[in-house]
Amino acid sequence: MSFTVDEILIEDIKNRIREGADKELLSLFEDVHHADIAEILEEVNWDEAVYLVKLLDSEKTSEALMELDEDVRERLLDSLTPKEIAEEIEEMDTDDAVDAIAELDEEIQEAVIEQIEDEEHKADIREMLQYDEDSAGGLMAKELIKVKETWTVAGCVREMRRQAEEVTRVHSIYVVTKENELIGRLSLKDLLTSDTKTKISEIYIPKVDYVHVNDEAEEVAKLMQKYDLEAIPVVDDDKKLQGRITIDDIVDFIKEEAEKDYQLAAGISQDVEADDSIIQLTRARLPWLFLGLIGGVGAAAIMGGFEEILENYALLFFFTPLIAAMAGNVGVQSSAIIVQGLANDDVKGSIASRLLKEMLLAMLNGLILGIVLFFFTWFWYGDIKSAVAIALSLFVVIIMAGIIGTFIPLFLDKRNIDPAIATGPFITTSNDIFGILIYFWIAKLILGI
Repeated sequence: MSFTVDEILIEDIKNRIREGADKELLSLFEDVHHADIAEILEEVNWDEAVYLVKLLDSEKTSEALMELDEDVRERLLDSLTPKEIAEEIEEMDTDDAVDAIAELDEEIQEAVIEQIEDEEHKADIREMLQYDEDSAGGLMAKELIKVKETWTVAGCVREMRRQAEEVTRVHSIYVVTKENELIGRLSLKDLLTSDTKTKISEIYIPKVDYVHVNDEAEEVAKLMQKYDLEAIPVVDDDKKLQGRITIDDIVDFIKEEAEKDYQLAAGISQDVEADDSIIQLTRARLPWLFLGLIGGVGAAAIMGGFEEILENYALLFFFTPLIAAMAGNVGVQSSAIIVQGLANDDVKGSIASRLLKEMLLAMLNGLILGIVLFFFTWFWYGDIKSAVAIALSLFVVIIMAGIIGTFIPLFLDKRNIDPAIATGPFITTSNDIFGILIYFWIAKLILGI
């Protein structure tokens, strides 16, 4: 039967904490999965969460802490002493340990590191803190299985048993030289089926994919996706093995990037959470809202310049929201497809070929929608010139919006700017302004005012 975190369980835990029933709590949590512990920590109040973290063994709570939201984890760790934090850190793999320590203030970081008793773990953490968090070095873990080419199969197995005590999951066995230079990987099947006296140099596989410590995390993700890798080794300039990156770390990175892109597309310029303060949320949203305000003022100014045609053809006014909405929608559709293609590395060829393809697509969509709008306007208003002006405007606006929606993310990507910006209010506002300008200009040209 699966373990369920419900109101009854939470209330039971709260009562035991109030009563100080530590033995009962320890017994209750004895076989609870760390993911369930994390859920419980989020359901109880703050003081109760701190009480549980201090009560339970660090081997349990260290994994639970890494399941929590960053803000919750950071606040929980701030409630602990440097020594208590160090006890949690010592139970974590190096990549998780570095992530947790990086969230602390610099003064606290040093105090915590000093309290870590495992000197090797301490040195690894210090080294990894030097790497950019979005690089291969920032994502990697030091825990791995490596064997030397000069070892025999028997010696290799003995050494692997010793190393495996520090490794949570064994994805691959890496083969290195005496100088720790990565030269290949070892098949478990070959290891088990070879004679115990056989040298590793005779059975290892020379071909192995790897990344450099300074490679961008995005490039690592693309490589692991392309070759369907569960783990990939990380090397330095001398090709010496430094660590490995596992698929769970890449999934976490992709999730974080997707959340950032989603917020950018929605017009939020900072990485914020729903529980952040009003000031933080305002700072993240206000810049794009100002952009929308400027766009609205610009559209009003454009319409003011065509006051005469609006007086004579009031019908144009009723179709203004439609033109603006269609421009924004088409632009967002085009930019979303390009941004997705750039993220998946599916966008190939020159910008010109992409623009041409999008223009042809926009022409087809614009033609179909323009014809529908023409007949609707003609039957409703009875004036063929007005119907032509409105339908032709829609046709041209859709083509323009498609081109802009394609060009801007490609241009931003070439300039190493996150193209996800292009799918938000930026593209919508620009297309609104250009769309209304084209609409009234074409209407004035056809209607002769």
